[in-house]
Amino acid sequence: MATDMTPIPRRSLLLWLAAAGAPVASAQPLAAWPTRPLRIVVPYPPGGAADLAARLLAPELQRGLGQPVVIENRPGADGNIGSAEVAVASDGHTLLMGSVSTHAINPLLSRRLPYDAVKDFAPVSLIATMPLVLVINPAIAQKLGIRRLADLVHAASAQPGRLHIASGGNGNPSHLAGELFKRLTETYMLHFPYRSPASAQQDVIAGNMDLMFDFLPAALPQIRAGKLLPLAVTSSRRIPGLPDLPTVEEAGGTALKGYEASAWIGLFAPSSQPAEQLARLERDTVAALSAAPLRERLTARGMLMPGSGGAEFAALIAAETTKWARVVQLSGIKVDR
Repeated sequence: MATDMTPIPRRSLLLWLAAAGAPVASAQPLAAWPTRPLRIVVPYPPGGAADLAARLLAPELQRGLGQPVVIENRPGADGNIGSAEVAVASDGHTLLMGSVSTHAINPLLSRRLPYDAVKDFAPVSLIATMPLVLVINPAIAQKLGIRRLADLVHAASAQPGRLHIASGGNGNPSHLAGELFKRLTETYMLHFPYRSPASAQQDVIAGNMDLMFDFLPAALPQIRAGKLLPLAVTSSRRIPGLPDLPTVEEAGGTALKGYEASAWIGLFAPSSQPAEQLARLERDTVAALSAAPLRERLTARGMLMPGSGGAEFAALIAAETTKWARVVQLSGIKVDR
C-alpha cells in the first residue's frame, strides 16, 4: 500500500494537535512561582493581632508554597504607610496583612489616602476576626452600680456626658464600635481618643477613664486578672474564651438588636499579581488556616477563624465599608491622616 511520507510542517502539526485537544509537549508551562521568599508586610508595630496572626500563619504557608515567608513591620498612619508600600509592589512576592482599618475604615476617613483600597489590592483570604469587648473599670462600676449592660445604658441615659469612654484613636475600630453603640442607645458619653488601644486600656485600668470597647485579644488577660469588668462582647455570637458573657445584642434589648462590631485581618496581594498566582496563594492560605495547631493558637488569643476565599473576603469588605460609612456619616468623625 502506498504511504504518503511527505513531512507535515511543524506549525501545521501543532495547530492540528491543539484543535484536536491533544497535549502539545513543546507548549510553554506556567512559570514556577514563588521563586524566592515571600514577604508579608504588617502595617502595624510588632506584638499586635495582625503581627501575631502573620507570624503564626507564615510557617503553615511556607509548607504549602515551598518558599520561606518573612514578616516585615511597616507601621504608621494607622496602617496607611505599609499598605501604600504593598499597593505599588511589582516583584510578585510581596503581600499585605491588612485590616478593617486599612481596607474599610481608612478609605472613609482619609482625604489623602496613598492607595486605592479596591483598585490596588486583590483580597486573598480573611485570616481572622476579632470581637471587641465592652469593659469598664471595676471600681467605677461598683461606685455607679453597674453590673451589666442595661445598668450602663441606664447610667449613660440618666447623666449624659457623665461617663468617659476611651478609644484607640479617632477612626479606630474601638472608636466606631462606641459610636455605633451610642447611636443605637441614644446615649451620650464623652469620647477621649488615645494614640493606641493599649494606652487607652491602661487609663481605663488606672481609673482615669471609665470604659472602652477593647480588642478581645488584649482585654482577655486583664479581664482574667480582675483589672477590667466585661459587660458584653460585640460579636454576633458568644465567644469560647468568655462563654458566660452575653453579646451586646443579647444584653441590650430592642435598641441594640443587630449590633455587631468585630475587627478583622486578612491577606492581600497587589492587584497586579497574575491570576494563576493569586489562585495558588488563595488555595494554600485557606489550606494553612485549616491546620489545627494554627487555629488553636489564634483562638486561644481571642481570635475567631472563619476563613474564606478571595471572593467571600471581597464581599465582606464591601459590606463592612457600607456599614461603617453610615456610622462615620452620622457621627461626623474626621481624622488628619
